[in-house]
Amino acid sequence: MGKIKSIKDIDIKSKRVFIRVDFNCPMKDDGTVADDNRIRAALPTIQYAMSQDAKVILASHLGRPKGKVDLKYTLQGVGEKLAELLNKEVIFAHDCRGEGVWSVVENMRQGDVVLLENLRFYKEEEANDKAFSMELAKLCDVYISDAFGTVHRAHASTAGMAEFVKDKGCGFLVQKEVDNLRPVVESPTHPFAVILGGAKVSDKMAVIEELSRNADVMLIGGAMAYTFLKAGGFNVGKSLVEDDKLELAKKIISRFSNKGTKLLLPVDHIVASELKEGVKWEVTGDENISDGMMGLDIGPKTISLYKDALKNAEMVVWNGPMGVFETKPFDNGTLEVARLLAESKAHTVIGGGDSASAVKKAGVKDRITHVSTGGGASLEYLEGKKLPGLVALEY
Repeated sequence: MGKIKSIKDIDIKSKRVFIRVDFNCPMKDDGTVADDNRIRAALPTIQYAMSQDAKVILASHLGRPKGKVDLKYTLQGVGEKLAELLNKEVIFAHDCRGEGVWSVVENMRQGDVVLLENLRFYKEEEANDKAFSMELAKLCDVYISDAFGTVHRAHASTAGMAEFVKDKGCGFLVQKEVDNLRPVVESPTHPFAVILGGAKVSDKMAVIEELSRNADVMLIGGAMAYTFLKAGGFNVGKSLVEDDKLELAKKIISRFSNKGTKLLLPVDHIVASELKEGVKWEVTGDENISDGMMGLDIGPKTISLYKDALKNAEMVVWNGPMGVFETKPFDNGTLEVARLLAESKAHTVIGGGDSASAVKKAGVKDRITHVSTGGGASLEYLEGKKLPGLVALEY
């Protein structure tokens, strides 16, 4: 990856600074913010720009309004929450393009904060339309990307407009993501352990390929483990399996054994006849699951095996739950892995999504080195893909 300037490397004093933030927050029916974590994550960058007397123009998407105005997805409530957190007036522009927005931006004073209306009210945003990108670019002197959760999308505000702004870089949130994820892909410290879970092998194929090049040990959990176990000749009962990926799973197993890298699969399971809260469950004696039962979490022997495998790790990356962690008691394996990482001395990186929810649920988020704010973006980064929103910032 090429070099990217931080907001601190750019002279933004008194300039019009367009910051692409990720304010795609869960909202309540009355239009107020239900969870302000994403707004809080952007505050350091916004506050730094304000401290430089910049004219701060914020832009985001919210939900999926499908390229047309739908006030169910207005950012007005987000603007009100932001004003509360900044303890400062936030000027809400009721559009993100056109004469009205021009007028608002032209009347900005130093230190003012303007929030544009939902970018996805225009289909040109997701289409990365050149004319729309140029229109957004004209609003500013400096472009800053601080929405890591969107950098894997080639949209007008995340990639397209950067081409038309001379001074560009990333905010503190994106910088922190890149600083923590880049070593995992380019120069991991050894012993390097990878923990992968989730429902489908197909979703994690690229990340298995990429991280297996440097990993010393890979631990598999979640429903994807049953595809590997079935490929290895074990009985998996009626567990979720991708039958069309069995040959691929066999190839991965043999590649690991030829390379001498450890691939660890569950050695016992928490099983039940169906998935529902309060269902009667049991622990299997070994890898096999009897007919009529389905694997819903890793068992105690597996937790012990994985704990042992992680004890000397210097770097650990984790993406995907170990079981159906939304339903008790099938959350235990995932929560135990979260606690293991919190106790570890390793550089620990959680790749967003369900794993990020799990460390929060386990109450150990502040004891993890880095919890990514972008599930899809972090996964694609770990797959070694070039992310359009980062490529657009390179110089």
